[in-house]
Amino acid sequence: MAASAAPIRQRELLRAYHEQGDDSARDRLVEELMPLVHSLARRYAKRHDQLEDLAQVGAIGLIKAIDRFDLERGVDLTAYAIPTIVGEIKRHFRDTGWAVAVPRRLKELNLRLARLLEELTAELGRSPAIAEIAAAAEASEEEILEALEAGRAYSASSLSAPVDDEEGAGRDPVESLGVVEPAYEVMEDRAFLATGFGSLDERERRILALRFFDGLTQSQIAQEVGISQMHVSRLIRRALERMHNELLEGEQPA
Repeated sequence: MAASAAPIRQRELLRAYHEQGDDSARDRLVEELMPLVHSLARRYAKRHDQLEDLAQVGAIGLIKAIDRFDLERGVDLTAYAIPTIVGEIKRHFRDTGWAVAVPRRLKELNLRLARLLEELTAELGRSPAIAEIAAAAEASEEEILEALEAGRAYSASSLSAPVDDEEGAGRDPVESLGVVEPAYEVMEDRAFLATGFGSLDERERRILALRFFDGLTQSQIAQEVGISQMHVSRLIRRALERMHNELLEGEQPA
């Protein structure tokens, strides 16, 4: 199946499953995306004999992604499913008390971040933004987020250990399982916007990041990029229009 045709085919199967109750459509989606599950599972498998177990866990995440998928959003199933699959694999490690296999580059970056966060906080008098951390570490914002997430994989919490919260101490962690994860909607929105963001060139992406992520004014951006403020204004308007058109096209029925 051609790569360009895959999302259309997947949306057809999703529609058949969600709107017509066709369970065979879900089975076909699972079969089609299992190579993706195996690819993600290989990132965390320490041994070859562990791979199949992690693939089965990842398949559960894939099924959850298919069941939760919102047909009204202009997001590809693959982009939506990856965080859910990875989350299920990491949850498996946590619940079984194993340490997640973290790539060496993320371990080293995570160790650097501890010092950088302390230095930036003292220098700025506040907690630094992700963009500021990335600039100080000479890394991308995506790498910073990955490294911070990897830091949480160094130790696993027991499900039987009581935790403190706003409602009082000693609450059983199991009581918090099964609640709606608020980050899902944010993740969906980011995946949705990524389609439009990807239609821009490198300079347009940089300018939008400076304006809407770093909070710079158009005048500050003009100095940073080396162009006039009027040119910055035109580029922002043109980039937003292009993203808008790209996202509208993505929402058209398959």
